[in-house]
Amino acid sequence: MKKIVLLFLLIVISCKPAKKELSVQDIIDKTIAFSGADKVKNSKIGFKFRDKEYAAVRQNGDFKLFRFSNNSENETIEDVLSNNGFKRFVNGKLVKTNDSIANVISNAVNSVHYFSVLPFGLNDKAVNKKLLSSVTIKGKEYYKVEITFSKDGGGEDFEDVFIYWVGKEDFLIDYLAYAYHTNGGGKRFRALKEQCNKNGIRFVDFENYKPLNKEIALINIDRAFEKNELIKVSEIILENIEVKLLK
Repeated sequence: MKKIVLLFLLIVISCKPAKKELSVQDIIDKTIAFSGADKVKNSKIGFKFRDKEYAAVRQNGDFKLFRFSNNSENETIEDVLSNNGFKRFVNGKLVKTNDSIANVISNAVNSVHYFSVLPFGLNDKAVNKKLLSSVTIKGKEYYKVEITFSKDGGGEDFEDVFIYWVGKEDFLIDYLAYAYHTNGGGKRFRALKEQCNKNGIRFVDFENYKPLNKEIALINIDRAFEKNELIKVSEIILENIEVKLLK
């Protein structure tokens, strides 16, 4: 009788369908859904980052990204990046900026907005996704996803490489890293500090690190983090976050 029961159990186990392996696209789709980033595409979002105010309006593929600040003469500076390009206003009046300065400013504005709503944007056409080997950081298991960009549509910094660590259970990004080429280049690793939810969208504050040894490969930077081979250089903290969802 025991042999029959054992045989039956073996048959049941062998017939049980294998757990489906998620593709890199499945993982990105899930992290966008679980973090509420799919809501960003039709929204108004405002926040303060360091000494500047930011606002973004995205609706049906159109976008306007704002940065507000004051110059040394206490004039109000409004930088606006949209589908139609970049514009700068001083005390409400449009001013002309040469192309090189406009590119620097628009890249800076775009960078802050890009990081503020991640993983929104990871399904853009210019994004290339690659699934790396899974890892464990501080006892939690993560999918490890490498993101690169096509030259066509990838922006000024299309050569930058990103890695995202996505929790296997919650599908949330707790860590990210990137290698950049501007200003002599370098690498950064960001670790979750705090998180909050505004109107169903997850926002994350990060601790920002760089490698003590510049030769550390980006793909191994998580190991370096666990070995305390990174040094904290700043914190990425969003304040006064406000979100309005649009139809």
